[in-house]
Amino acid sequence: MRKADRHLLIKQIVTSHPIRTQEDLLIQLKSHGVTATQATISRDIRDLKIIKTIDEDGLPLFQIFQGSTFNENEKVEEEQRLIQMIKDIVLKVQRVHFLTIVSTLPDNAHLFASIIDELKPPHVVSTIAGFDTVVIISGSDEEAQKVEEYFTKHSL
Repeated sequence: MRKADRHLLIKQIVTSHPIRTQEDLLIQLKSHGVTATQATISRDIRDLKIIKTIDEDGLPLFQIFQGSTFNENEKVEEEQRLIQMIKDIVLKVQRVHFLTIVSTLPDNAHLFASIIDELKPPHVVSTIAGFDTVVIISGSDEEAQKVEEYFTKHSL
């Protein structure tokens, strides 16, 4: 199966079934005759901007991130996309000198960092992402304080 076809199928599965783990997704794909590796599914999840949220019962649930589409000509849309992402997945924000440490819902840090990198907000030099933590590097303590204030303001 071609990557584009697999991506389309994954979108359909995630929107129509409660997918809680990558293993759930692999099982659903297999029921549709698609065999894929865990590494392939991880890349697909990142490419499709699928995030792991928590449902009303407190259980993990995969969802396609519903932020605005990226448009370089409209700064308002860019900021709204970032703000929505902050509201959806950011749990904690703290600053250590010129670094801002952002805790996210599990398995969402890489997506959050990629959106920050894509949008290139002021006062951000670079990001480093793990499983549920993003380190945002700023040029100075003062710039990091502005980043921290911005994320804290929109995460509450």
